[in-house]
Amino acid sequence: MDQSNQQNKTLEPHVLVFPIPFQGPVNCALKLAELLCLSGICVTFLNTEHIHRPLLRHTQVLSRFSRYPNFKFETVPDGLEHEKPVSGDGFMEVMAAVDAVSKPLFREMMVSGSLSRKSDRPVTVMIPDACFSFAVDIAIEASVPVICFETVSPCCLWTSYLNLPTLIEAGDVPFKGNDLDQFIKSVPGTEHIIRRRDLASFCRTNDLSDPVIKLIVKEAHSVPRTQGLILNTFEELDSLILKHMRKLCPNIYTIGPLHTLHKTQVTANTTKQSEETTFSNSVWKEDRTCLNWLDKHDPKTVIYVSIGSLATMTVEQLLEIWYGVVNSVKPFLWVRRPGSITGGYDESKVPPELLERTKEIGCIVEWAPQEDVLAHPAIGGFLTHSGWNSTIESIAEGVPMVCWPYFVDQQVNSRFVEEVWKMGVDMKDTCDRLRVEKAVRDIMDSKHNVFTQHARTWESLAKESISKTGSSSNHVGRLIDDILAMSST
Repeated sequence: MDQSNQQNKTLEPHVLVFPIPFQGPVNCALKLAELLCLSGICVTFLNTEHIHRPLLRHTQVLSRFSRYPNFKFETVPDGLEHEKPVSGDGFMEVMAAVDAVSKPLFREMMVSGSLSRKSDRPVTVMIPDACFSFAVDIAIEASVPVICFETVSPCCLWTSYLNLPTLIEAGDVPFKGNDLDQFIKSVPGTEHIIRRRDLASFCRTNDLSDPVIKLIVKEAHSVPRTQGLILNTFEELDSLILKHMRKLCPNIYTIGPLHTLHKTQVTANTTKQSEETTFSNSVWKEDRTCLNWLDKHDPKTVIYVSIGSLATMTVEQLLEIWYGVVNSVKPFLWVRRPGSITGGYDESKVPPELLERTKEIGCIVEWAPQEDVLAHPAIGGFLTHSGWNSTIESIAEGVPMVCWPYFVDQQVNSRFVEEVWKMGVDMKDTCDRLRVEKAVRDIMDSKHNVFTQHARTWESLAKESISKTGSSSNHVGRLIDDILAMSST
């Protein structure tokens, strides 16, 4: 092939989006991919086979994306045989499988295969999950511009990911002694906010050779080597740390709340909006009957309970939270994902009064359309594991939170909800029915006005950010312009 043809091919923008194979990151990446498709950019969305199977099984994603001739799915083997998505305790199993099986195949695709410069449709810009440090290395090897997409919270990314080498060098990690309330002074911007217990869960390790620590240190070194960093937040929400982060990663695109920005732009660009149109990217089957149950309740009276797509709880923890929620006397909608309760849950051993009261004031489903639930007028509070998608979805709807974090960024998020954004209660490192009951009553009754006032402020700023002239809309526009510019060089 002559050089002029080769040059012409590289001028056609072609973005590869490659998320880590878990519900939250895939959900965000699909929304980003659709925004790029709306601009006319060609997008290849690469999933590992483990996550792609349930995505096709439980969503309308194929029919939804069929309207975009400039979009296609590709899959890469990962060697995992699980029929259902794994819980959080299987995180490193999945990442190890990707490293062993997917990484060499992906390198071949990018360097000499179907996505390489030698192909008929070469990738001109790569957008991998920031956790995939190997993808950054391969992009650099293949001379392809790379912009990372980090789906954990910016507050965690800054305090516990990008600054992990600093924490280790300063002797803050591993912890010395047992005082988890000691403030962390080595991270700029959060010296009076973050305590030891508020760092990401992996910082509690005593072993610096832990595979998770190694993974995060690699990310801390690789992200600053890229051409940019995409974050699911808006400028006002994370102003405290963005100014510090930009000293390390100058080119940051804040495009959140991504779910509302996506919905607004897709709806505006769809001429014929079907009543059946759904924006769901869930790898779990959603039970939409819970929305009918919510319809029967007055505004701001229901507490929504969910620990997300990865977190788990023991039977003992389940019972403590269950009693606390029931004793708050608030109607509740509770999502109990299959596999989320460990230790042999047996409903026949649940105290009869708990089951009886639940029938009266509760609704339990296996999985729910969370964005629709949080937007429902009946929802007055959210008892959450504090995953970043859940947190920013709650912020976007102005719903106060009771935070019971499980792992990774959730410890940092719950602290920011209580201390920085002032829109909820951080209940980390405790699981006691009296504490749960009090926290629910606080956000629904006794301190409801205070939390709601802050929540409404953030909700308003979130809406402003995705308006036509808002900061997040502008950042998406700048991202698209930069992709076009990178593709033509």
